[in-house]
Amino acid sequence: MADPRPTTNEPAIEADPELTTDESDSTLGDDVSCYTASLTSSIQRYPVENNRRYHAYKDGSYILPNDEAELDRLDVTHQKLKILLQDKLLRCPVQNPGRVLDVGTGTGIWAIEYGDDHPDTEILGTDLSPTQPSWVPPNVKFEVDDCEEPWTFRDKFDVIHARYLATAIADWPTLVSQAFQFTKPGGYSEFQDYDLVYYSEDGTLTDDLAIQKWITILLQAARDFGRDPCPGPRLAGLMRDAGFQNKTVGAWNLVQIEDGLEAFTLRLFTQVLGWKSDEVQVLLANVRKDLRNPKIHAQFDFFVAYGQKPMDAS
Repeated sequence: MADPRPTTNEPAIEADPELTTDESDSTLGDDVSCYTASLTSSIQRYPVENNRRYHAYKDGSYILPNDEAELDRLDVTHQKLKILLQDKLLRCPVQNPGRVLDVGTGTGIWAIEYGDDHPDTEILGTDLSPTQPSWVPPNVKFEVDDCEEPWTFRDKFDVIHARYLATAIADWPTLVSQAFQFTKPGGYSEFQDYDLVYYSEDGTLTDDLAIQKWITILLQAARDFGRDPCPGPRLAGLMRDAGFQNKTVGAWNLVQIEDGLEAFTLRLFTQVLGWKSDEVQVLLANVRKDLRNPKIHAQFDFFVAYGQKPMDAS
């Protein structure tokens, strides 16, 4: 494949050195009692790259930003997926769970909605950044945590829920194995995630298009970074290998949207591939043209897989 980067003699766009960190007010406010991790200044001293803000805790381990634009995109995606999944937050047939863990909770919107719908259920959401709101239902709490570190929860959960972890996880078998370990016997774990390979059912997505060049490079860069961008098709097998039974998997088609182009691309292309910021922006401008072209029907798949822990498992 020819290198789609533009040839230009213009100077590269550099980040303002005064914007290396963002210590603006956190959405936590003054009430931090719902966080079991200490919210030290280092956790909230978010690095800024190419005018996008990123996680401070385990900086560099996650490619997506955590700024307001990204948080808005995550909330919009949540609503779209609710519609896609017939307004269901979970697909597994759990009844009145006592404790639920939301891994990689992001803005906390899933945990908050589930807590509103199930006031007698205790919900715990974990994430690398404390970007969740402080005003939440009394049965919902959040922790700053890295789900790839050994889990140290004192009690097991009736349901473990994880979604949007494509390009975020280095060791999927260990993650699913830890979910199995911390699911109560008879309880469920449910993973919802992407296969980010783009395709079209009518041949309109061709190799010469900017969008196809972009996604091909993006997926390889994520793999070079050590993060799987396409865990969706693997979920059922990973859950089987971990010991889950009564597994169910479903797949839905999604059309690509523009909101996350910069978020998906900037850190991988500049840090992993060595592109300049202006080179990335020129490519993304062409990708947006393809996305807005009604003659190009690009889509990818979203998978939901859940399984039950055997009653006789420890």
